[in-house]
Amino acid sequence: MSTERAIGERIDKAATTVAPVWPIHSFVTANPLSGFEDLPFEEAVAQAADLLGGRGYPSPETFRAALADGRIDRDVLESELADRGREADPERLLDRMDTAVDSEPPDTDAERVDHVLTKWLSAFLDQGRAKWPMPNREAGFYAAFRTVVEHDGDVPDEGVVGDLPETPTDAIAAVLEPYPESQWVPIFEEQLAALPGWTGFIKQRVGDGSAWQATHPITLAGYLAARLSLSAAFGVDIEPSTGLDTTEPDATDELAEAFLSAWEASYRAELVDQVAAESESLAHGGPSGRPDAQLVFCIDTRSEIIRRHVEAEGDYETHGYAGFFGVPMEYQGYDSDVSVAASPPIVEAEHRITEMPAETDTRTSYDRWSRLREAAGEVVETLKANPATAFGFVENAASGYGLALAARTLVPGRVAELFDTVDDAVPDDHEFCEPLVDHQHTYAGDLPVGMTHERKVEYAETAFELMGWETFARLVVFTGHAGETANNPYDSSLDCGACAGNPGGPNARVLASICSDPDVRTALRERGFDIPEDTVFLAAQHNTTTDEIELYDGDAPESHADDLDRLRADLATARERAAAERAESMDADASRAVSETERRTADWAETRPEWGLAGNAGFVVGPRELTSDLDLDGRVFLHSYDYSIDPDGEALEEILTGPMVVTQWINAQYYFSTVDNAVYGSGSKVTHNPVGNVGVYQGNGGDLMTGLPLQSLLAAADRPHHQPLRLSTVVHAPVERVTDALADHEDVIELLDNDWLSLTVVDPTQDHRAFHYEAELAWSPATEQTADVPNAPAVADD
Repeated sequence: MSTERAIGERIDKAATTVAPVWPIHSFVTANPLSGFEDLPFEEAVAQAADLLGGRGYPSPETFRAALADGRIDRDVLESELADRGREADPERLLDRMDTAVDSEPPDTDAERVDHVLTKWLSAFLDQGRAKWPMPNREAGFYAAFRTVVEHDGDVPDEGVVGDLPETPTDAIAAVLEPYPESQWVPIFEEQLAALPGWTGFIKQRVGDGSAWQATHPITLAGYLAARLSLSAAFGVDIEPSTGLDTTEPDATDELAEAFLSAWEASYRAELVDQVAAESESLAHGGPSGRPDAQLVFCIDTRSEIIRRHVEAEGDYETHGYAGFFGVPMEYQGYDSDVSVAASPPIVEAEHRITEMPAETDTRTSYDRWSRLREAAGEVVETLKANPATAFGFVENAASGYGLALAARTLVPGRVAELFDTVDDAVPDDHEFCEPLVDHQHTYAGDLPVGMTHERKVEYAETAFELMGWETFARLVVFTGHAGETANNPYDSSLDCGACAGNPGGPNARVLASICSDPDVRTALRERGFDIPEDTVFLAAQHNTTTDEIELYDGDAPESHADDLDRLRADLATARERAAAERAESMDADASRAVSETERRTADWAETRPEWGLAGNAGFVVGPRELTSDLDLDGRVFLHSYDYSIDPDGEALEEILTGPMVVTQWINAQYYFSTVDNAVYGSGSKVTHNPVGNVGVYQGNGGDLMTGLPLQSLLAAADRPHHQPLRLSTVVHAPVERVTDALADHEDVIELLDNDWLSLTVVDPTQDHRAFHYEAELAWSPATEQTADVPNAPAVADD
C-alpha cells in the first residue's frame, strides 16, 4: 500500500470520531458524539470524555433537583440502583458523586500551535466577511498555508515547517516518520480532537461540497499537514496519550447512568400511560366529520403548544409532518444570490426551486425598498468593519444616530412596532413571486430546476400517506416555521431544523403549489385520495418567537373568503394564548405576552428571544387524537400517523428512519450542550465573537464553539430549563409492524441497541398495551400489569 493511501485511510478512520459542524448561518442541530454512536451510550461518553474532555452525564445538583421535584420516581430509581448492585440512600450517593474532571496544566507549546492555526483557518474559511482575503485561497488550504507561514513571525523556522513539502501527504509522512503505523490513527484522532469545532466544520464542508468548498478547497489531510508541521516546529510531543479502545466507564458514571435512566423511565412512563389511555378512548370514539380547516405543522416541539390553542378555537384539525414537507430541495429566493439547503442533512437535495416574480407593480415596489435596505446594510457593515469611519459617521450623524441607538436599547418594543409598519408597506416575495415548481428541463449545478409531474404526485402522496389522511377540509394549510430575533449569531438555530436551519415557509409554499396543481389532484384521486373540488391548499409560516401565523392566501378564491376571515381571527386568539403560555416559562408578563414576544424580536440585547426546542424529551408517532387532549408542555415532537391505512408499514418505516433519527440528533445536541456546555455547547452569548460568518469564538480566538449557548438552556446560572434526557419515542401501531419497519435498518437498530434513545410501542391490536424495545428487535412488556396478561408476547418477531 502506498504511503499516500495508508495515510488517507487512517485519516478517514480517525475522522469518524469528529462530529460535523454546520456554519452558524444555517445552524443544524446534531449529536456532538455522532462518531461514537456505534458504541453503547455509557462507553461512548467515557471515550469521548477521554478524547474531548467533556462530561457525559448531568451533574449531581441537576439530579438532586429532579429528585426533589418528583421528576425522578424514587421507586424507579431504587430499581435502577438495585440492578447495579447499589442499595445506598440516593442522597448519599449523590453526595459521593464527584464530577470534577482532573485537568492537566495547559501545554503552552500546543496552545501556540492552536493560536497560529486558528488564525489562518479563520482567514481561509471566511465566507465573505474579511475585507482582506487570505492570498492563494483558490489553490486550497495547504497551498495557501505554505504561502503565508514563512512570513508568520509567530512560527519558529524549524523542522518541517521551515521547508514545507509540496503535498500534505509528504508533510504528514515527514512528521510521522518516528512513529509506527499502529500509532497513526490515535495520533490523528488526538490532533483532530484538539480543535473539534474547526475540524468538524472542515469535515462538514468537505462532505457538503458547497460553492465555498469548490472555490476554496480544504481537506482534513491539508489541515493535519499544517497542524503536524506546526507541532514539530514548536516541539510539541504528538505521541498519543490515550488508548480509546480500553476506556471503561468509572464508578461515578455508573451511578450517573442509574439516575439518568430512572429519570428517563419516570418521564417515559407518564407519557406512555397518557398515550395508552387515549388509545383506548380513541378505539371507542365514532367517526369525526369534516373539519373547517386542517393545518399541517412541523413536528417541532414548539408546534405542540400552538396546535393545542388553534384546535381550542374551532373545528380545526392539526397534523405533524417533518417541516421540509417531504420535498428534498435547495431553495433560492427572489432577491438572493445563492441557494440554501431546505431539507435535513440526512436527505440529499434533488431539486432546485427558485422564486419567479409574477406581479410587475408589486415587484417594482419590492425592488425599490430592497435597494434602500441593501444600501443601509452596506453602510452598517462598513461601520462595523472600519472604526475610523464609524467614529466619523457618529460625529456627523450627531443626535439622530444617538437617538436611534437609544431607541434600540431602551424601547425595543417601539422599534418593533416601527419595523412592523415598514414591513406592512414592503411587499413580501410571496406576494408577487411563485416558486418555480414545474420541471424546466434545465439544471442548476447538478440539480434539475423544478420537478416532473411524477415527482410532484409522489411528494403529495407521501405526505398524505405518512400523515394518514382520508378526509380533506375546505382549507388545508401547510405551515412552515421560522424564528425572529435581532443581533443574534444563533438566529438560524431558531428556524426549522428540518430545513437545515432555514425558514420553512418556502417548503410549505412548494407543497401547497404541488397539491394545487389540477393534474396532481387528478392523479391523487386515481390513487385513492378523495380530494373534494372545494378543497383549497395554502401555505403559511409560524413565527415561533411571537406565535403569529401568517397565511399566504393571495391566490385563495373568493368563495373561501369567509373561511379565511374566521381562520385568521381564530389564529390571532390562539397566538395570544400560546404566547401567554410561553411567556410564563420565560418569567415574563403573561398578560402582555404578545407585546413582550414582539419586544424580544427587536431587542438587540435580548439573549433569549425564545426557548427554541429546549425541554424536548419525547416523540409521539400516531394520530393527533392520541395527544389532542393532552398538555405536553411543548416537550414532545408530534408526527401524524395512522397504522390502519398503512398495512405494509412503508409510511412507518420512513418515519422511523427519517424524522425519528433527526429528532434524536436534536435531542442529543440539547442534552450534551446542557450537561457540559464548556465542551459541547458554546458558553454565554454575552462573550461570543462571530468569525467569518461560519461560527463563533468565546473571546478573541480559539476553537469554533459547536453547540447551543447557555441562554438557550438555562433558566438561571444554577438552574437548567432544559431537562437533559435522552429521547423517548412512543409509536401507536402493532408491535410486529414496528419490528418489520426496523428490521432492514441496522443504523437505526444500532441507535436503539446502544441506548441513544428509547422506543415504546402502544399496540392498539393488543388491548392498547405497551411494549418496550430491549435489544436486537426484542420487546418486553412496559408495565407489570401487561406482564400479567398471558397473551402479551415478550418478543414480537424473531
